Amino acid sequence: MTTNEDLKEYIRKGTTTVGIKCVDGIVLAADKRVTSGRIVMDKSFNKVFPISENMAVTIAGTVSDAQLISKLIMAEIRLKKVRTGNEPSSEETANLLTTIVYQNIRRLSPILGITGFLFAGYDDEGLHLYEIGVDGSLIESQDYITDGSGFMNAFGVMDTLYKKDMKVAEGVKLAVKAINAAIQRDTATGEGIDVYTITSQGVKKVFAERLDTNITA
Repeated sequence: MTTNEDLKEYIRKGTTTVGIKCVDGIVLAADKRVTSGRIVMDKSFNKVFPISENMAVTIAGTVSDAQLISKLIMAEIRLKKVRTGNEPSSEETANLLTTIVYQNIRRLSPILGITGFLFAGYDDEGLHLYEIGVDGSLIESQDYITDGSGFMNAFGVMDTLYKKDMKVAEGVKLAVKAINAAIQRDTATGEGIDVYTITSQGVKKVFAERLDTNITA
């Protein structure tokens, strides 16, 4: 008989994600490693991606659940646009995403669907950065937030270097430093870094770096 403890070995998870609010935009960043227990399952996974022209998320936790929830929220955004002719606001989308996560963590399943998201959006009311917790909680951040197994390492960097008047260009550099700190100390974080910006111009990928871990004689 397969137990819940046995199934945990097959859950792909482990990451570090970062969100930084700047005066002219928001920066989202994440590493590229996916782990299952002590095994590295994937070295090129994209954990930051757009869900609309002006909104993006990072994912952390159980990969299958995070992927499904991401697809659901993108579908809901399209339906909203078709029905009303308008794209939902950042607040509306974040609350909908929170509801889906809340329902997901509380459904009966032999595999626990643990998922956490950082959500960034730009709309008529300005810039918004939210953390959607694994329990379905919703917190709006006015400065920076981090999630995943390496979050403590990333927080240390941002606590030290973040400035309220920081611009996106500086935020990108800070995000890379924060993720890199987690890569150095957290075994579930690694392989590379992806960085996206969310501004009045939309969502844009601005940095992608793979780490070469092969050693040749």
